[in-house]
Amino acid sequence: MTQQNVTVAVTGAGGTGVAKCLLAALQRDDRVGHINLLVSANGRKLVAFEFRTGEDPDSVVEALDATSPKVRFLDPADMSGPVTSGSYPTDAMIIMPCAAGVIGRIAHGHTESLVERAADVMLKQRRKLVLCLREAPLNLIHLRNMVAVTEAGATVYPMIPTYYNVPETLAELREEFVERVLQFLGLAGTDRYQWDGSDTTARREHTQAR
Repeated sequence: MTQQNVTVAVTGAGGTGVAKCLLAALQRDDRVGHINLLVSANGRKLVAFEFRTGEDPDSVVEALDATSPKVRFLDPADMSGPVTSGSYPTDAMIIMPCAAGVIGRIAHGHTESLVERAADVMLKQRRKLVLCLREAPLNLIHLRNMVAVTEAGATVYPMIPTYYNVPETLAELREEFVERVLQFLGLAGTDRYQWDGSDTTARREHTQAR
């Protein structure tokens, strides 16, 4: 089995706990052989704020529980990282959460950090790039930038939960959203949230419990 090489970027928008859930799923998936992890400077601030930890790389990695040997933490300020080149094999890149400013820079080709450069490479190589926007409400600039990155080949996947599965905790909201993203990338881990025409397994579990 050929294992996938996935890049995960965490940027300065709320919801870094969802990124932790994503990293946990990728680390335990045998179909994923390597994970490059990028956390922007503002992303580190959000991790520190949401997990009440330090902003230094070691504290951020520990907070995100990205401790598997699969994970390589890359400095977003180091523009010599492997993900800067199209010759480096990357199957997918997920930016979660993705700040509106990051989408704007990607839309206009402004590579201020390794995050934007890695995304730029994914677009030019016609590879999967998923941008999990965390912003509301959206202004016209946001919308135009979302159109631009979509036209360039990215997928804008806003961090919007579903409610028909009757989630009862924040953990369930995070898990379902991550599963939907992974399913979109061909890395589904469960069929609990798949609609069968009348219901889902997750919804039946929740409603029967009541």
